[in-house]
Amino acid sequence: MAHIEFLDETMRDGQQSLWGLRMQAGMALPVSPLLDRTGFTTIDLTGGGMLDVLTRYCHENYWEGLDLLVASMPNTPVRAGLRSNANVTFGVSPDALMDLWVRRLCAHGVRSFWVYDVLFNIDKMHRIAKVAKEKNAQVAGAIMYALSPVHTEEFFADKADRLSASPDIDTILLYDTAGVLERERLKTLVPAIAAKARGKKIEFHSNNLLGMSAKAYLDAVEFGVSVLHTASRPMANGPSVPSTEIMVKNIELKGHTHSLDTSLFKPVADHFEAVGKAAGFLVNQYAEYDVFSIEHQIPGGMMGTFKAQLANHNMMDKLPEVLAETAAVRRDLGYPGMATPFSQLVGIQAVLNVVTGKRYGTVPDEVVQYAAGFYGQTVAPIDPNVLDRIMSSPRAREVVANPPQQPTLEDLKKQYGTEDEDELILRATVPEADIAKMRAAGAVKQTYPLLSSPELERVRKLMKLTRTPVVEVKSAEMTVSLRRSAK
Repeated sequence: MAHIEFLDETMRDGQQSLWGLRMQAGMALPVSPLLDRTGFTTIDLTGGGMLDVLTRYCHENYWEGLDLLVASMPNTPVRAGLRSNANVTFGVSPDALMDLWVRRLCAHGVRSFWVYDVLFNIDKMHRIAKVAKEKNAQVAGAIMYALSPVHTEEFFADKADRLSASPDIDTILLYDTAGVLERERLKTLVPAIAAKARGKKIEFHSNNLLGMSAKAYLDAVEFGVSVLHTASRPMANGPSVPSTEIMVKNIELKGHTHSLDTSLFKPVADHFEAVGKAAGFLVNQYAEYDVFSIEHQIPGGMMGTFKAQLANHNMMDKLPEVLAETAAVRRDLGYPGMATPFSQLVGIQAVLNVVTGKRYGTVPDEVVQYAAGFYGQTVAPIDPNVLDRIMSSPRAREVVANPPQQPTLEDLKKQYGTEDEDELILRATVPEADIAKMRAAGAVKQTYPLLSSPELERVRKLMKLTRTPVVEVKSAEMTVSLRRSAK
């Protein structure tokens, strides 16, 4: 039997997968102190995508909101996620900007990081870890799992060996974005990674897209994993991770121990369920087993993007074709792992191929950059015919002629006209007009207004009496759209 540690994903992967990164600070502050007292080893909270979305779409000051949330959780290390070569964009960020991003997150109280790179630029991952260690932050080096002929046990063991060689990497994180890991693969994969991890703990994160990640967690514990990533039940499952509630129950039934205060689960869950419903966000998700997901390995958050893109072209009937094309494009491009930015690059190229009716007739700049090696060496060679089409696209010559630059921090301060380093990160990440709207919105709200129960019941009654699928309720403070249940 083993003692299992839990890392909370309610406010990061949970809300990223279900709420599209639109969790404002006031939505979590009423219960973040409860999460802090629950006994999680770490609380995953933030990343570059949140800075972008909160500023541009929610008009909320990212740094102010982060400070409020960190201050509300003084007992538990707060974690941020980092792609080794970009803080927000799908492109490539200068090393100086990435290092500054880490240092500023540390200055705002972040004390744990998980660092990933789908193409496994290990040197860049090590550099980021070293910067984090300047402030004694803990660092998890992520192994992004993918299924392909080249992603073998030997492949992943080699990455674990190279990652764990750095004294700045504290744990190894096995990260399954598509939720496709099953017992037979875990039985060989986890021991292969553990054998090269130099005794460092292994964390496991699996998005429950196929409805089998909770079982995978139990199997992984049997084979050597000791840290599980979970979320409060309303923010769990579907494209998110398994719920803390079910995994604690499962762990207990298997005879393992943990350090969580289960009495705090319900008030946290009740709060996020109420906020999610009031804001019109997804909660309480479940997923059916779809074997086709194993082929395209599309992360859950991308499915909504696909549907929106196809709806814009009145081509929703083409979704099955897009999913099949996604699997084909991934093969063409040398089997990149389906995590940011490559899940988006592969998916967008697949949509373009279907919408235009001509494969690689239109090629985004980022796909050219990938083919040109700007992101790093591909896992497997790109199909030669496809590479020719990409490099003969109208924009290819100009893109290849302008590789990513490596300005110094002083260069960046001059470029963006500021000595304030938080401001520098904002200006380098978000359009100026969006920053102005954020500032005009004023201070971060520390609570989120909920519809009163009588009002909510009146709206529900109205929806039952009419055939209207959506009712929109407006007030001076907020607008809420309620959708009729599919049941």
